[in-house]
Amino acid sequence: MATLTCGFIGLGLIGGSIAKALKHADSSIRIIAYDINRESVLLAKEEGIADVMADCIDETFSACDYLFLCAPVSHNDKNLSVIGQILSPECILTDVGSVKGTTLKAVEAAGLSDRFIGGHPMAGSERVGYQNAKALLLQNAYYILTPTAQTSPDKLSAYHSLVQKMGAIPLVLSDKEHDLVTAGISHLPHVIASTLVNLIKDADSSDGIMKQIAAGGFKDITRIASSSPDMWQQICITNAENISCLLQSYIDSLLEAKKALDTRDAAALYTLFDTARTYRESFINASSGPIKRIFDMHIDIADKPGALAGVVSLLASSGINIRNIGITHNREAAEGAMRIEFYDEAAQLMAEKLLTAEGYFVTAGK
Repeated sequence: MATLTCGFIGLGLIGGSIAKALKHADSSIRIIAYDINRESVLLAKEEGIADVMADCIDETFSACDYLFLCAPVSHNDKNLSVIGQILSPECILTDVGSVKGTTLKAVEAAGLSDRFIGGHPMAGSERVGYQNAKALLLQNAYYILTPTAQTSPDKLSAYHSLVQKMGAIPLVLSDKEHDLVTAGISHLPHVIASTLVNLIKDADSSDGIMKQIAAGGFKDITRIASSSPDMWQQICITNAENISCLLQSYIDSLLEAKKALDTRDAAALYTLFDTARTYRESFINASSGPIKRIFDMHIDIADKPGALAGVVSLLASSGINIRNIGITHNREAAEGAMRIEFYDEAAQLMAEKLLTAEGYFVTAGK
């Protein structure tokens, strides 16, 4: 069987994570990489991820079975004319952008529609760059594929299998459906998070008391505001119509919420929170999908040396495996300063019983 060769033009967080996922799944896969940041490619080479470091976009990529366009959308579109001259007819050309409409038009203009299948791994981080890439970033994440009208079933099937090899979950959508979906669940939330952060910045007192005591809830819903402003500027420009349409609907819903507050409409406020809670919990309780139920608890412990180790030792001596552990620095919405996550409900219930018997105050997570 011939060795699979995958090329990457752009090796940042997403491109690097895909390359790592492929290499970890099958070390025989040959990776060719180019990035304007030479340090990223050098690091990939040192880590054994990149086999070939390309100096530019040239015939080096003509051997690729897959070519991943992982640079910003505007750069990808500009590179298509060069790519079209070096790309093998059998190669599957793909991208990782979160907007497909503009890229598809550029691909059609370059005469590459028969080789192009859009790709969008629904995973990411507020951190950027290859140094933050990791294979597990794609684990159990949806990976949307957007074929063109000229895409052959064989190529789509092959790419589908490759995505599964990465550990991701392939999902085929049209480019129009993709752009509307991502506008709602990804692009609009970034706009909301950023405007909320700026609202608090402008409303805060001169001594910054809001910033000082901002705790779990605020940090959770605004975490994505730390993402790259350059990237999100481009995303919003290229998917402006969909985002604007949904943003107007969101503004309308905010006005309804304001009306309920101004009129002290208790029933409307209850409905707002109850319908949101019910629908949000359906994400976790669904039988399929990457958002799974989390089995965790908060434990009230004393702020003194050895308190954390005492809890961990107690669980370990009873054979209870801990998946994750952390400290809640601010106790808002949590009964304790220690949070432990388990692999399953049985371990969570066993730990709760054990710790309660030892006198700890335990609150199950949600």
